[in-house]
Amino acid sequence: MKSQISLWNVLAEEYANRCSTSTTMDSKTVQGRIKHEGLSFLTITLPTFGKDFQYCLDQGMVVPESFLSFKKVGSCLPSFLRGFMEQVFDPCNGVLRDDPDVESIRAIRQLTLMFSKVLLPCTPSRERQAMSEYVSCDKEVQYADSVRSNSDVSEFARMGQLLFADVFNHVDRDIYHERIVPKHGPGATADKLSSNGKYATVYWTSRLEKVFHCGDFLAPSPPLSEDWYDGIDLLEPGAELPSRVISVPKTQKTPRIIAIEPSSVQYVQQGILESLNSGIAGSYVSDFISSESQLPNQQLAREGSEGSLATLDLSEASDRVSLQLVEAMLERNPLMRDAVLACRSIRAEVPGHGVIPLVKFASMGSALCFPFEAMVFLTMIFLGIEQERGHRFTSKREIETFIGKVRVYGDDIVCPVDYVHTVVDSLEHFGARVNRRKSFWTGRFRESCGKEYYDGHDVSIVKVRREFPSHRQCVDEVSSLVSLRNQFYEHGCWGVCSWLDPKIKKLLRVFPCVESTSSALGRVSFLGYVSEKEHEQLHVPLVKACVLSSVSPIDKIDGPPALLKYFLKRGRNPRFDEKHLERAGRPRTAYIKTRWVTPY
Repeated sequence: MKSQISLWNVLAEEYANRCSTSTTMDSKTVQGRIKHEGLSFLTITLPTFGKDFQYCLDQGMVVPESFLSFKKVGSCLPSFLRGFMEQVFDPCNGVLRDDPDVESIRAIRQLTLMFSKVLLPCTPSRERQAMSEYVSCDKEVQYADSVRSNSDVSEFARMGQLLFADVFNHVDRDIYHERIVPKHGPGATADKLSSNGKYATVYWTSRLEKVFHCGDFLAPSPPLSEDWYDGIDLLEPGAELPSRVISVPKTQKTPRIIAIEPSSVQYVQQGILESLNSGIAGSYVSDFISSESQLPNQQLAREGSEGSLATLDLSEASDRVSLQLVEAMLERNPLMRDAVLACRSIRAEVPGHGVIPLVKFASMGSALCFPFEAMVFLTMIFLGIEQERGHRFTSKREIETFIGKVRVYGDDIVCPVDYVHTVVDSLEHFGARVNRRKSFWTGRFRESCGKEYYDGHDVSIVKVRREFPSHRQCVDEVSSLVSLRNQFYEHGCWGVCSWLDPKIKKLLRVFPCVESTSSALGRVSFLGYVSEKEHEQLHVPLVKACVLSSVSPIDKIDGPPALLKYFLKRGRNPRFDEKHLERAGRPRTAYIKTRWVTPY
């Protein structure tokens, strides 16, 4: 913990010099609070301060219910970080200054939110609470479905078809002409199969069989004998393996809840996803949603910080997408509807709650979760815009007028400020939950997809992702620390880099300057790299540096499963690792080795 405190002190001093203030008392406050509260002060209490600060920026004043964990002496502003706060808010009345100091805004956000995303395990009680909330959320979705009127469902289906008819028709054609090519991903499965073991699966479900014939998906070529089918276990719905709900580290305050899908349904989901993404890319809706890049959302957030666009954030976004609404959207495309429902997990095994039936469309972990939540939210947004305008949209041309004004990436939403209230009402009317503390439309602060802006100025920050390493064998922590150093360098925090460089060099022993594209664990520098020698055959510059090295676990397959893996590879000239039939999957361990590498 001493390293985290020291990092905070060095960074605070650097920002204090930039903003012509002092952080001596702030450093004492941090040390005292950590002594009594532990690491949670950095990972929970300080981030709460930062979120309150962003909310006050949006409201244009320091609201009374903010900064409750910090003293306010002689002013409505908290005593902590007051040197920076007074350059943003008037100390007498707490109103936002006409021309707040952007560097002070960045400093407050950096010093309070820096440790908000450290990957640390939560306490068992917090994990149990997260699991209970997962189950409660599903019950809330069920209740919302029961009280939703038929007219609301019809309106949702109408708007969904107006937006995505071309996309759904594209997927329908791919299914009809048997162009859906399944794919196994690198992640874990509920049936705990190895990476290559997934290609030797011998079970299928009756729900999948109604849409996708097992012989076309599980065999490398059409089976020539009926004996092949005797070896396939066809599972009825009641015998299907449920998805396995687990928690993974997110923040110390709450874990991330995801579901590990059975290999059979994930296999088909990936094939449908590929067709769906292809349909979206060929449609005008690609200007509203896309899973390819977060950059459009970030650019709109910058434009929105000047006042025209709002950024919205949703809580429990994927878990609140109702199956009822997805079915309504796909009502006119029965082939796609049947295919999507066939590869959807209908039950989930939740620790502490047993196996429960799912009312939500899909949990995070399903390959189709991300695109469908974006489509559902976009439909809700345009229903809200329609309500504000006072008439129904009847053509794509009306929708296209909002290109560059509306954008959805997962649960990150951008929409015009003029329509934000009806959009929020529409989202919540259909079961989504808008996080008001992380949604911005009143002031000049905007946030979307990891980038933050104030009045056109980038006030994004660097976040610590892992604990500081104690030795070189902590591979993930060392790699994260090098990345942290280089991010601080690119943000112009020279003092922090000067403090981090000797610590990293002590761990790695060699720490040369390299380009950001190099595979080496090195220092990014605007001054460039210095070649230490030249490759004998290629005549390219080399530097001695540390690199990450890992080997996939042993996982052998041969025969038909190996042939199936080859046929499922995309591209005319598929490329494989020469040992892909002997080793496959994510490496379980990694090493740091020193060798000569190119610095770019």
